[in-house]
Amino acid sequence: MNNREILFWSITVALGGFLFGFDTAVISGAEKAIQQEWQLSVFEHGLTVAIALIGTVVGSLTGGIPSDKFGRKNTLYGIAVLYLLSSLGTALAPNWITFLIFRFLGGIGVGVSSVTAPMYISEISPAKSRGRLVALFQFNIVFGILIAYLSNYLFAGVGEHDWRWMLGVQAFPSLIFLIAIVFVPESPRWLLLKRPAKEEEARKTLQIANPDANVNQMVTDIVLSGQERDAHGKKASLFSGKYSLPITLAVLFAFFNQMSGINAIIYYAPRIFEMVGLGQESALLSSAGIGLVNFVFTLLAMNLIDRFGRRTLMLIGSMGLIVTLGLVARSFYLEEFNGIEVPIYLFVYIAFFAFSQGAVIWVFISEIFPNQVRASGQALGSFTHWIMAAIIAFSFPYVSETLGGGNTFLIFTCMMVLQLLFVWRLMPETKGTSLEKIEKEVVFH
Repeated sequence: MNNREILFWSITVALGGFLFGFDTAVISGAEKAIQQEWQLSVFEHGLTVAIALIGTVVGSLTGGIPSDKFGRKNTLYGIAVLYLLSSLGTALAPNWITFLIFRFLGGIGVGVSSVTAPMYISEISPAKSRGRLVALFQFNIVFGILIAYLSNYLFAGVGEHDWRWMLGVQAFPSLIFLIAIVFVPESPRWLLLKRPAKEEEARKTLQIANPDANVNQMVTDIVLSGQERDAHGKKASLFSGKYSLPITLAVLFAFFNQMSGINAIIYYAPRIFEMVGLGQESALLSSAGIGLVNFVFTLLAMNLIDRFGRRTLMLIGSMGLIVTLGLVARSFYLEEFNGIEVPIYLFVYIAFFAFSQGAVIWVFISEIFPNQVRASGQALGSFTHWIMAAIIAFSFPYVSETLGGGNTFLIFTCMMVLQLLFVWRLMPETKGTSLEKIEKEVVFH
């Protein structure tokens, strides 16, 4: 990737991923203190952890609307404002209800970001490096998670209300993100389909991104893709039937992503480590270790995704997840807790997850829907991802207590066996192919 402008635009938009990751993971270090602060019941505590995910579900479900109506860039401005309000509001919240409201707003920001940011990067990227550039979004998510874990560790014990500092520090990167968006252009594909009068602006961006390509042909292909009609001569909607294959691929991919148990582990990592014999401080530090492993293997995947393809990474990752989750389940069944074994298994699990699902999900979902329905398709995939994440985060404490750690992790293991079958039998390869060509090969194969 030698095009500095495209790289700069992608990194800037991927800052939304950093805030996404930070916002997602920061609660893990604060959840116990918040429970004590307002004497929350088990139900209230579960709601406190899950409320951001409920907001994320709402944001992901509706995120395609502003992206389509107002443009990708204006929607990114809105996301930055939501992150800023959430970080300040949760840090300064005088009571539990106020805390929930601002945490919910942050969740909406995460949900809309998971729709708009990968879609934007996918639409400005050249085909040969699209995987790596869209994976910057996931890279920034795990970087945000890592920084959140480290930040929690550093702020722990600084005062009676250390949890407020943990949550409030997010205001600084939120402000940087808000300012940086000024310097990115609007998506050329959105301009061509929604603002045809700005064709010249779209051409300029396409030329920068694809200096060796025939831009006239690209513009023609994009415009034609937006003119697809159904059998009655109307513009086809996402659920018209003709897009059943990309819908199936996106929904199943997002479903399996969460049924790996990733969000349960990220949200409750300190608690899981305490369950297997680590002290509180060691549990927090081990959580930071999970963030570091996630970061390193996402970086590795980002550099391999355009070389070996999305499918290869998913096949390797699925097999690794089956083995590591199975080993964690076995440890719980046999109660073999020496303080090191389960954390090591989870570190290896995170490595396989980051190398496969973590790096591939936003790339793959942003590629498989045609231009005409990409925003609503991305929203559907993102919604599936986050509704599953909310269910798992809300239910994990109850399920693990009721069924036990062994049965809980065995369920995750079985889900990864099904995912392996999905990747092997259904998932197409999309590396190095233009979005318009993918449309023809996936939708009309």
